Amino acid sequence: QVQLVESGGGLVQAGGSLRLSCAASGRTFSTYIMGWFRQAPGKEREFVAAIDRSGGNTDYADSVKGRFTISRDNAKNTVYLQMNSLKPEDTAVYYCAASRTVGWRIRSINDYHYWGQGTQVTVSS
Repeated sequence: QVQLVESGGGLVQAGGSLRLSCAASGRTFSTYIMGWFRQAPGKEREFVAAIDRSGGNTDYADSVKGRFTISRDNAKNTVYLQMNSLKPEDTAVYYCAASRTVGWRIRSINDYHYWGQGTQVTVSS
């Protein structure tokens, strides 16, 4: 089992940047695919980005491609989400998640087994 704790959220103006971090407990972090999801008020939770176990492959939702970068440091048991050129529509609670699913391009919420508590990102116009 793995426990996930997000940090780095906050209030930023449109066009600004934030870096989210997600620290994982346990010694098996490198065996999990890691993903970031977000949920805006009144909307369903949606996929943002995922990274494979080694960090060599990444996947992004079209809405964030070219603006967000997911990365991981297996030595620090941490996954990151660098968010640049933020827009008001990026406002949401951001969650990191861990998956034991075979493969790596995992976008479905149902394929992630562990979740953090979320961190609020608010982008003002």
